[in-house]
Amino acid sequence: MSRPVVGDYMVGDVKVISPNLTIEEARQKLINSVFHGYPVAENGYLLGFVTAKDILRHIDTPDAKIRSIIQEPITTSPSTTIEDVIRIMFRYGIRNLPVLDDNRKLVGIISNIDIIRRQIEKVRPAKIESVKSFLQQKHDIKFKEMTMEIPVSELRPTQKEVYGDELRGRQYEIDHDLSEYLIVIKRARGYLIIDGHHRALAAKKLGKEKLDAIVLIPDNMNVKLGLEITADRWGLKTLDDVKVIEGSRHPLMQQATMLMDSEQARALNQKLIDSEKERGLPLFHIFPLPSEFRHPLKDCFSGRT
Repeated sequence: MSRPVVGDYMVGDVKVISPNLTIEEARQKLINSVFHGYPVAENGYLLGFVTAKDILRHIDTPDAKIRSIIQEPITTSPSTTIEDVIRIMFRYGIRNLPVLDDNRKLVGIISNIDIIRRQIEKVRPAKIESVKSFLQQKHDIKFKEMTMEIPVSELRPTQKEVYGDELRGRQYEIDHDLSEYLIVIKRARGYLIIDGHHRALAAKKLGKEKLDAIVLIPDNMNVKLGLEITADRWGLKTLDDVKVIEGSRHPLMQQATMLMDSEQARALNQKLIDSEKERGLPLFHIFPLPSEFRHPLKDCFSGRT
């Protein structure tokens, strides 16, 4: 099997800025974007890459041209393997790597997000085989496997509840092309969801009409699956029948994070401030200030997207 290369995962529609923009113009462009930096190109040729940190270094010269501050960037080519790109990005602490053709023309960009997407895809075969093995043993049927786009409106749930926080996370993943494929079973009418309820609900909320899915097609469509029987008992016919739980975190988030609500954070912050006052120390806030008090550039380089 051939090794994955940059050309398979890079984004081709690259947003660039002109080297003739001023520092202030570039600052405003970053603030109003979802990016932490931009490739700088002219007539299709890459000249450099400018980040929010670069702009902060030159914030006292707002009328200076971007051309005067850019430096030669590290780049790659479409034929570079993903493994080599991971090493380069890790070694140099790079989030985005411009991709050039043999004539130094900018043809794409690959980011750490694209690398994560590749890692997500690596786990897909094992998950599918596990599902197929379980169903084949339980129902004595065999499956043909196909990858295709399926209509969101034809999805039938087998899970009666999803978590609101996970749903919002899945919306982000879909928007950034990071979502795993659904795993569904073809039925006489529609597709039974085996894996991917949060993704399906997120896609519906985003107004997506179709989703990529691994479709398992049984050799006997008349066999009633246990999941179908459960869905019938719970009255699950469409995605509209699934309840969204708010005010409670998904079990994965509960286990993997240590999030404090805003009231807890304010109380702890105030306790530390009072302690510093008693000792006569400077008042340093270790928690972020409300967004209206943050410097506009802060969000550009803090990794927020």
